[in-house]
Parts: sequence; C-alpha cells; structure tokens
Amino acid sequence: MLADLVAEAPHFIAAWFLLGEAREAGGDSAGAIDAYENVLARDSADMLGAGLRLARLGARGAGDAMSPAFVRTLFDQYAPRFDTALREGLAYRGPEVLDAAVRTACAAAGVPPRFHHAIDLGCGTGLAAPVFAPMVEVLVGVDLSPAMIEKARLLGLYAALEAGEMVAFLKEQRAGGADLVLAADALCYLAALEGVFQAAACALAPAGWLAFTLETHDGEGMILRDTLRYAHGRACVANALAASGFVPAVLDPVSTRTEKGAPVPGLVCVARRAAPSPWASPSP
Repeated sequence: MLADLVAEAPHFIAAWFLLGEAREAGGDSAGAIDAYENVLARDSADMLGAGLRLARLGARGAGDAMSPAFVRTLFDQYAPRFDTALREGLAYRGPEVLDAAVRTACAAAGVPPRFHHAIDLGCGTGLAAPVFAPMVEVLVGVDLSPAMIEKARLLGLYAALEAGEMVAFLKEQRAGGADLVLAADALCYLAALEGVFQAAACALAPAGWLAFTLETHDGEGMILRDTLRYAHGRACVANALAASGFVPAVLDPVSTRTEKGAPVPGLVCVARRAAPSPWASPSP
C-alpha cells in the first residue's frame, strides 16, 4: 500500500518514511535505504530523521546523521508528555546525579557549590532548574525545541531562555561570563563533543565548571545506538575534555535512566576549566 502511495504521490515525504520503516522492520534493508534516501531527497533538513536510519543501516556515516530539524521536531512533539515519560516511564534522574557530582567536585576543590551565572544546555522542560536554581544566582537555558522552552518558562526559575542550538548559543555568550555550564543528558544528541566543550571553555571563567551526563559504551570513540542516540566511550570523553582545556574532577560510570527495564550505561562528569584554557577568548 505504501509503495503504491509513493508511486502515485512521490512528494509525500511521510509516506516515504513510513515505507522505509516498514521495509526495515521486514528485513528489507536495501528497500529501506532506498525509501529513506527518497525522504532526504525531498527534505534536506531531515525533520523525520531519515539520516539516522540510514546510519543505523550502514548506508551513511553516523557523525553527521543527527539533524537539528529532527531533534527540534521530535521534542516539539514530545514536550506535552516529556516530564511524565522520563520520570515515570524511564526512572530518569539526570539532574539529581549531576547535583551530587557537582557537590562532590566542589567539596574536593574546597569551594562551596554556589554559582553566579549558570548555563543549562539542552534544558528541555527545565527538569534541572529546581535542582540547580537554589545554588545559582542567574540561570539561563537553551534548547532546540521551542515547545520545550515554553514548558521551561512556566517554571519561573530561568532568568532567560532561548530556542536555539547549544554551541551557537555558547558562542554568543560573554567570554568568561559563566562559572557553571551544565548539560543533563543533552550530549547524546551530539556525535562530536569537541565543539560544545570548546564553546563552553570560551563561555566559562577560569576555574569555571562544566558538568554533564551522557550515554556511554565499552568500546572506543562514538557509536550510534539502536535508540538513535549517540554513546561516547570514556576515553573519547576524556580526550575531548583535555583537548578543550578541561581537567575532570569527576568522571564516573552512572546510569540516569532505564530502558526496557535495564539501566542505560552512562557517565557523569564534572570538569574544571584550566587557566588559561586554549579555547578561551583573550581578555579585551
């Protein structure tokens, strides 16, 4: 039926995508690849995530498979049920894991867990805000999804919120103006970590903190999981931090969610910006 539909209406992008999913589920990889390529030919922004499916099928590299348009569309649709799905369905505890790690790192450094200006990357509906707002004077957030941003705005805990891409947002910030950059389970939508780490180094003051959770795996480098999220090996994370001028205070295995009843392997990291950082902008 779907094959007949796209034959009659070849510009019906959603039908091509559904055809790809049906063929993939039926074990017809070649047919699925053809359908997904037809999606991309008609929607270069890739709102439906055909590039990720092609990467999962081995038909393209994983590094550039995650389009911003796909992430935006996914979470715009997900926003109304996001909190319930994560907290109740996946036993999500990313903000709490980050909070404990930040407090551990600060205690080891002999400094109080108090911050003047914090940036919440991939803030979503603001699940991290109630946890971190009590220790932050000014909390700002950024997320690709406008619908998620509107949910976060209802909390009244952010001084500012912006719908946009996290690396671009960091680059727009005053150099050295932040003392905490956090990302609770947001980096699993990035294939490469260096860009966001380097941008964070520019936004952070000397000795500022970068705190995040992400998904991991036992191998090297980055992989695209069947869930269509990226997982990064521990060495990959450590190398990207070092190259961006960060020294980890905490880099521990932890799971922040469950899927199909099993914990998803992850890492929690709190790293301090070296002074000077090779990626920090020079003082005016």
